[in-house]
Amino acid sequence: MTKQKQLPELTVESVRKIYDDGNHNAFTDMQAFQGRIYLTFRSSPSGHDVSPDSTIVVLRSENGDKWEKIHEFNVAGRDARDPHFLIFKDSLFIYSGTWLCNGEVDLKDHVGFAVWTKDGELWNDPVELEGTYGYFIWRAAAYGKKAYLCTRLRKRACSLGEENSVAIQKTLLMESEDGLKWKKTSCFEEKSGNETAFIFEDDGALVAIVRDNGGNSLLCKAKPPYQDWSRENLNRFIGGPMLAKWGTRYLVGGRKKLSPENHKTVLSWLVDGRLEDIAELPSGGDNSYPGFIALNDERGLLSYYSSHEGSGDKTAPCSIYLAELTTHPVDA
Repeated sequence: MTKQKQLPELTVESVRKIYDDGNHNAFTDMQAFQGRIYLTFRSSPSGHDVSPDSTIVVLRSENGDKWEKIHEFNVAGRDARDPHFLIFKDSLFIYSGTWLCNGEVDLKDHVGFAVWTKDGELWNDPVELEGTYGYFIWRAAAYGKKAYLCTRLRKRACSLGEENSVAIQKTLLMESEDGLKWKKTSCFEEKSGNETAFIFEDDGALVAIVRDNGGNSLLCKAKPPYQDWSRENLNRFIGGPMLAKWGTRYLVGGRKKLSPENHKTVLSWLVDGRLEDIAELPSGGDNSYPGFIALNDERGLLSYYSSHEGSGDKTAPCSIYLAELTTHPVDA
């Protein structure tokens, strides 16, 4: 009988609040760029829900200890949220999905915007992303000479009549040669897709975690040209999923429902198509949407948000947290 190899241990060395201005601060991402660490998130005095008063905040740190606000932007008449980084063509991009704020919340009026910098100092004004109108954009990644983007498209299947129509939410993979003009490549999930975190292997193979729209999250895989997908049920819901390669390991983070009223930000190893929980971070109420950077194969930083020390729900205040993580192999 083959002895199962033990999973690496993970230690949460520290967790500290790094941003708390009384607003609802949420939906984080992190990126190392030109020797510095960048962190972005959405901030709104109105809370989690759609509001035109939202802004995207960008912090920077030399090593993760001290943070300074270096940029902030909004999109007039729209709720800007879910900012995510991408390094592409020697620039640091931030992509944000936006809702139109005109008294109605209509999924058909989504559109993506981007800002970018080449030096971390001078940032371009927000630019609407061609090809994303009607889509809500989320995480991005690059492979080779192309950038790739997760987008969500919601429509209704009306074969049973309009009164009995069923909502279908597709999660699409889009590609771009300049980071600004996008076209559809394929589909992560065709019926119940949602927020999707994805990474590329060295050979171009794509690995993705799909939040799923109301059920369990999915593990999706495809090889270039990303038309033939395998999909596995992870038997658990992951809210605001993060997927990162840390050395040779796959680290997954996101919101886990411990009970209908108790949701925590949890970290897991992804091993052989299953999730193995390894850490529960101080969190509660409205929380999750982590970002991660590996400092090396044994040390990493993880950002996330939570209202457990604030409102306890989806209203302000809600804060941004930073966890210092270490890991090391365990002898088999």
